[in-house]
Amino acid sequence: MTDSEIIETGAGDARITWHHARKARLVLAVSHGAGGGIEARDLQALAGALPPLGVSVALVEQPWRVAGKKLAPAPKTLDTGWRGLWPAVVGRGLPVVAGGRSAGARVACRTAAELGAAGVLALSFPLHPPGKPEKSRAPELLGAGAPTLVVQGGNDPFGQPAEFPEGAYELVEVPFADHGFAVPKRASLTQDEALDVITSAVGGWLGSLSL
Repeated sequence: MTDSEIIETGAGDARITWHHARKARLVLAVSHGAGGGIEARDLQALAGALPPLGVSVALVEQPWRVAGKKLAPAPKTLDTGWRGLWPAVVGRGLPVVAGGRSAGARVACRTAAELGAAGVLALSFPLHPPGKPEKSRAPELLGAGAPTLVVQGGNDPFGQPAEFPEGAYELVEVPFADHGFAVPKRASLTQDEALDVITSAVGGWLGSLSL
């Protein structure tokens, strides 16, 4: 069962599209990156795979995206939007894991502790801008303050798995995948198999959380 709602935030109206579990035990609130929306292949795969496991998935569209803008605003504004919609996802009375892909993962990491998130799911965490490893965003990831899972493409130009520092988080690699988790046709696994890696890893990790 799916439905959507508009939430007023200090950064404008956000939209939440709910994919409900029949008997939910937790909520995964997950947002998109700076260059796309909730139609991203990984977000859609999670929305389909997790409700049967007792996880309601809230796909969050940030206000800039709802307003039809093509460029994401500054990180501070993204955080304002996320904080503003948070009451709507915790209002179901269930533990909430904060998540996002790319820029959305950074938002989840930056705000998890203050919002009391039960965990953080970082999909395609942009560890650094492409070709600029010296501009590391590792402190955001390492400072999440909640159990954290990173799911990273093996060929992600924003940070390959081997580049990530040691820390109190788990990391799952999606072989051959780029920043959008696309895999080349010559890869030894198919696109569907790559998405299965993501959904299996996330489902297993969510099931392991002590809530």
